[in-house]
Amino acid sequence: MSNLPSLQSILQDSTLDPALKEIAQKVSTQQRITDEDCLLLFESGSLGFVGALANFIREQKHGDKTYFNRNFHIEPTNVCIYTCNFCSYSRLIKQREDGWEYSMDDMMDMVKAYDDQPVTEVHIVGGVMPQYNQAFYIELFSKIRAHRPKLHIKGLTPVEYYYIFKKAKLSYEEGFRQLIEAGLDSMPGGGAEIFHPEVREQIAADKCTGQQWLDIHRVWHQLGKRSNATILYGHIETYAHRVHHLGLLRELQDETGGFQTFIPLKFRNQENQMSHIPEGSTVEDLRNYAISRIYLDNFDHIKAYWPMIGRTVAQMSLAFGVDDIDGTIDDTTKIYSMAGSEEQNPALSTKDLVNLIKGVNRLPLERDTLYEILTDYSDHVFEDEDVYRGYTALPVVHS
Repeated sequence: MSNLPSLQSILQDSTLDPALKEIAQKVSTQQRITDEDCLLLFESGSLGFVGALANFIREQKHGDKTYFNRNFHIEPTNVCIYTCNFCSYSRLIKQREDGWEYSMDDMMDMVKAYDDQPVTEVHIVGGVMPQYNQAFYIELFSKIRAHRPKLHIKGLTPVEYYYIFKKAKLSYEEGFRQLIEAGLDSMPGGGAEIFHPEVREQIAADKCTGQQWLDIHRVWHQLGKRSNATILYGHIETYAHRVHHLGLLRELQDETGGFQTFIPLKFRNQENQMSHIPEGSTVEDLRNYAISRIYLDNFDHIKAYWPMIGRTVAQMSLAFGVDDIDGTIDDTTKIYSMAGSEEQNPALSTKDLVNLIKGVNRLPLERDTLYEILTDYSDHVFEDEDVYRGYTALPVVHS
């Protein structure tokens, strides 16, 4: 799979820092590493060292299995009442004419455009605006459910829910119960950014706090539902801030077990108020994936969003703890292309994506939102007629 050292060779390395070897020993015996261990990995763990540990865990959990799904993305608006310094996507109210604000009919037309495609999920997330309120989303989710009953609705982040529920004077639980009845199935992981208040205040002071983000996911999990989690890394945060963020996620997962997947999101510096901050390196991207995999022992999956980091790095990430590579994409996913992602106007057919995964000797599996396997492409040979069976590029978004 890669040129990484084996965990066994690391354990036998007499020149290795004893503190790092102790972490390797913990990994080999499936013991949880501490926050101090995690910080040491960020500060002192070489790419080969953390990669070897993460790949060991990845293969213990999943072998060579690598997951992707088919979904399409609806972004109701990129106009937003909030101002986040890192955001290249949203337009402020004063720039409203530069953005878009889709109507209910617009969004239902987007759903209907996929009636003949084998998609399993619609992912809905966008800016925060007053007209997109509780009543609006109850009606939207109900209409989607009526039109396509088996389509999984993954919608909105705690940033949106905090505003929507507060405006409707609803508790988190009551707000969610209404939306679940309308058809909402799961929640994506966006809006987490960095939980630590001293960083969050500088990059995203307007939106819900880190604690509110966690509280909203907690209630969602208590209702028996699943969600994802993210981190925005590589800007003004320190390694200690990353460890703090990961620690709060691991703690909530211990409590609820409701998270499915962790998705590290790389800060991109184009067209935003933090453009003076240089972007991180590929080595740092891979180290971040790997250390996340090592620390988050109670998360089943680590996902890499290939349009953000590029196809080659996404392939490499499959040796650094990642087991989910997202999916086929076209540029209806504007959030990251507007920020300067590696893939402008990204699109991969299922054939391309399967070959990308096979190219690093992993096994491609199409999944649904809840990780039920739909198709095993390990031995699939694509024929011309596959284009007519739904193997064309479909829009997908990071969760």
